[in-house]
Amino acid sequence: MSLGIVAGAVVGALAVLIALFKMMWRVAEPNEALIISGSNHKMEGLGEGMGFRIVTGRGTLVMPGVQAVRKLSLDLNETQLSVECVTHQGIPLKVRGVVIFKVGDDFVSIANAARRFLDQQKLMSERVHIVFAGHLRAIVGGLTVEDMIRDREKLTGQARSACGTEMEKLGLIVDSLQIHEIEDPTGYIKNLAAPHAAAVQRDARIAQAEANRRATEAEQQAAARMSEATRDSEILQAGYQAERDQASAKARQAGPLADAAARQEVVVQETRVAELESHRTEQQLQTDVRKPADALAYEKRTLAAAERDARISAAEADAKETELASAAAATATRVTGEAEAAAAHAKGLAVAEATRAKGLAEAEAIKARAAALAENQEAVVAQQLAERWPEIVEAGASAFGNVDQMVLLNGADGMADMFAKALTMGGTGLGLARRLLANMGPDADGGGVAAAPVGAAGPVPAVAAPRSEEIPVGDAQ
Repeated sequence: MSLGIVAGAVVGALAVLIALFKMMWRVAEPNEALIISGSNHKMEGLGEGMGFRIVTGRGTLVMPGVQAVRKLSLDLNETQLSVECVTHQGIPLKVRGVVIFKVGDDFVSIANAARRFLDQQKLMSERVHIVFAGHLRAIVGGLTVEDMIRDREKLTGQARSACGTEMEKLGLIVDSLQIHEIEDPTGYIKNLAAPHAAAVQRDARIAQAEANRRATEAEQQAAARMSEATRDSEILQAGYQAERDQASAKARQAGPLADAAARQEVVVQETRVAELESHRTEQQLQTDVRKPADALAYEKRTLAAAERDARISAAEADAKETELASAAAATATRVTGEAEAAAAHAKGLAVAEATRAKGLAEAEAIKARAAALAENQEAVVAQQLAERWPEIVEAGASAFGNVDQMVLLNGADGMADMFAKALTMGGTGLGLARRLLANMGPDADGGGVAAAPVGAAGPVPAVAAPRSEEIPVGDAQ
C-alpha cells in the first residue's frame, strides 16, 4: 500500500511537472516572432538592457507571472494606394497602386516593429499608406505625365528608394510596389493618345483596304480561273462534238469513199504502169543516146585535155628556155659591163696619168721658158714670133677675106703694095713687142718684173706705140 502511494505521488509529481513545463514552454511559429518581456536580455546587434528578447522558429521557456509573451506576425500585408497628385506640368492625376510589405526577418527589424506595432498591428497598412502617399506626391511633382506613362518603373523605383529609410525605421520591408493605374480627370492622357490612336486607326484602315484589295484581286483571279476552266471545258466539249460529227460523217461517206478509194487504186496502178513505161523509155535512151554521147564527149574532153597539157608543157619549156637565155644574157652583160668598167677605169687611169705627165711637161716647159725669158727676153720673143709668123700673116690677110669687090686705083702696083704691107705687119708687131719688153724691163719701174710668157692667160694692157711709118691703103669701096 505504501508502494502504491509512493508510485501515485511520483506519477502525480510528474504530471504536475509536465503541466508546468507545458505552461512555461512556448514555441514560435514560422510566420511569427515571440516577444518575451520581463527580464533584461542581451542580444547581438540590439545593445544591452533592451528589456525583452525575441524568439523566431524555435521554442523557449517562459516564467509565468514573471515574464510576458506576445506574438508579432511576420505575414505579408498589403495596402491599397489611391493618391491624388499634381505633375510638374500642373496636371492633376490620381495614382492607384498596391504595396505588399511585411516585418523584416532580422532581430533589428522585429524589435523596431515590436516597439511600434505590437499592440497596433492592424494599423500597419494605414501607416504605410500615409508614408507612401507623401512620397508619391513629392515624386510625381517632379515628373511629367509623359515620363510617368512611358517609364512607370522609374516612378516605382523612386518611390521605393524614397520610402526605404522610413520603412526600415518601422521594421518593415517592401516586397512589391506596383502602380496599377494613373487616372487623368482632365483628359490629358487621352489627348496624348489621340494622335497615336488616329495613326493606328489610319494604319488599320490602310491594312484593311490593302486586305480588301488583295481579296478582290484573289476573287478576280479565281473568277478568271473559273472562266478559263469553263472555256477549256467548252473547247474540249466542242472538240469531242467535232470528233463525233466527223466520225458520223465518215460513217455516212464510207460507201462513196470506198468507191473513190477503188478508183484511186486504179489510177495509182495506171500511174505506176506509166512510170514503168517512162522508166523503160528513159533506160532505152540512156543506152542508145546518152551513153554514146557521153563517150564521145569524154573522148573530146580527153583529147582537149591532152592537147592543153601539151601546149602547157611546150609553153613551160619555152619559158624555161627563155629564162635560161635571159640568165645567160644577164650574166654576159654583167661580165661585159664589168670588163668595160675595168677598161674604162684603166683608160681613165692612163688618161689621167698622161694628162699629169703632159701637165708636168708643160709646167717644165713654162718654167724653162720663164727662165729663158728672164735671161734673154728679146731672143724668146723673137723665137715665139718666128714660130707664129704664118698665123700672124694669115690673121693680117684675113682682113681681105670678107671683101667681095676691091677697086684699086693704081692697078697691079696697088695690089702688090697692099700685099707687101700685109706681110710687113708682122715686122711692125715685132717692133712693138720689143718696145713693150723694153718698157717692162728692170729700168721701167725701178724693180725687176718678169714678163709673162707668150700665150699665157690674162689680158695684155694696151700700150700706145708711136707709128714708125704710114701705110696708105688707098680708097676702097
